[in-house]
This record gives sequence, structure tokens and C-alpha cells, in this order.
Amino acid sequence: MSRGERWEVVLLGDECGASKGVVLAAAAHPDDIEFMMAGTMVLLAQAGFELHYLNIGNGSCGTAVHSREEIIAIRTEEAREAARSIGAVFHPPYVDDIDIYYERTLLTKLGALVREVKPTILLLQSPQDYMEDHQNSTRLMVSAAFCRGMRNFPTDPPRDPVADPVALYHASPYGLCDQICQPVRPDLYVDVSDVIGRKRDMLACHRSQKEWLDHSQGLDSYLITMTEMCAEVGRLSGRFEYAEGWRRHLHFGFSDEGFDPLTQALGAAVTP
Repeated sequence: MSRGERWEVVLLGDECGASKGVVLAAAAHPDDIEFMMAGTMVLLAQAGFELHYLNIGNGSCGTAVHSREEIIAIRTEEAREAARSIGAVFHPPYVDDIDIYYERTLLTKLGALVREVKPTILLLQSPQDYMEDHQNSTRLMVSAAFCRGMRNFPTDPPRDPVADPVALYHASPYGLCDQICQPVRPDLYVDVSDVIGRKRDMLACHRSQKEWLDHSQGLDSYLITMTEMCAEVGRLSGRFEYAEGWRRHLHFGFSDEGFDPLTQALGAAVTP
């Protein structure tokens, strides 16, 4: 089966139509996108962009009660439901949790996906985060995008190289600090106040994870934790009630220096 046949197109009513560009949000686990990226995705859909949704890991370790096979099925369906709710194309995961290593086999698969999707905007996790899966996912996707035009870099399945420019944006880390407890401040703040309800609804799709995070990390409320992080980023912006924070990746190898489609698309909803 080709990777293209694994796409599940779930575009919805008012978010269909001519695309102004393509957004690929890629993260380690089911629910990572919802915590730190989903509000920006909704706004980009409203601006006319086509959305793509990828979790590299399948959620296999996110449970204290289910078998591996059971939790993968549960979490994949929860992620599919979240993607469907915002009209995103859902891409199935590649590996088990904790198996997200920076290695060639996985990189060639992600390289093929980048060549197929041809994203204008690539939304990624922070290069500094509390978990290795998060950091490795970011490294892999940066390399996959960097190699998109390299004819002599083979992908699996084989895909022709592409030369389209792409802008990479890194979300704030979970908890808004790096792995050694230092605050990470965004370069860009995106106002998600008007779509915070849709962001909550997406996160609420991940019902199995409320139980797991309550058990493993002592989170009293899954949705409240996410909302409080958005409120804190909003406070840091000095302008917005709720916000998501982003840092732009250096443009070398990806685009011209001035290529900033996220800011251009969202206008007044973005502040540096």
C-alpha cells in the first residue's frame, strides 16, 4: 500500500474550497497537537488552508490498564475524531511510543510524506521539550523537510523531490519550559481566544488520556491544564486572552528569509 492510500480525507463544509496553502502539523503522540497547536490550525483552516494531521507515535504506552493493541486502536480513533472535527487530513502513525528515534528508516518514511503533502507551513513541537519523543519528532520532521528537494535522498515509498518553499514553526514546549526547567519564550503569539472552545473540543476527543495523565503525571484536569497554558501564553503576549506561542525555524534550506505565511495569513491575530 502506498503512503498516499493511507490518507483519510475528512474535509468539512465551510473549510473546503480552494486552498491558499497546505499546513502539516506533526507531533509525537495523539493529543500533542491539541495541547499546543490546534488553535492555530483552526485559524489557518478559516483562512483557507488545507490541513494535515500526523502523530508519528501511535500512543501505545499511554495507558495503565489496556493492552498495547487495545490502546493503539483507542488512541488512533480518538486522534482521527479530533482531526475530523477541524476538517484535517488524517495520516496514521508510524511507530510505537518511545520508538521515535532519529534514524534513517523512519526519516525516509517521513520524507516521503513531506514530498506528498508539499506543506507550505509545517507546525512542529519545540526542539526543547520534556520528553525525548517530542524532541526526536521535531528533529525528524525538520530533516524530512530539509531533504524534500534532494534527488539523491531516497524516500520510502519513493517520491520525486519537490522545490516548494516551506516555513517551519515550533510550538511552545509542554509546560512552557525546556527539559531543564528554563522558560521558553515565543517569537510569535497567535490569538486563539475565539477558537479556544474548538481547541478544547479537540482535546476532549482524547478521552483515554485524561485517565492516563491523571494516573501518571498527576494532572487533575486535562482540559483545564491546556486552557491554563493558553491563558499564560496570552498573558505573555500582552494582548490576547488565550494564545499559542511559536518560534520560527531558520529559513536556510527551506525558503527565502522573508517567507512567513503564518503571519501573512493570520494578520492581526499574530503579534511578535
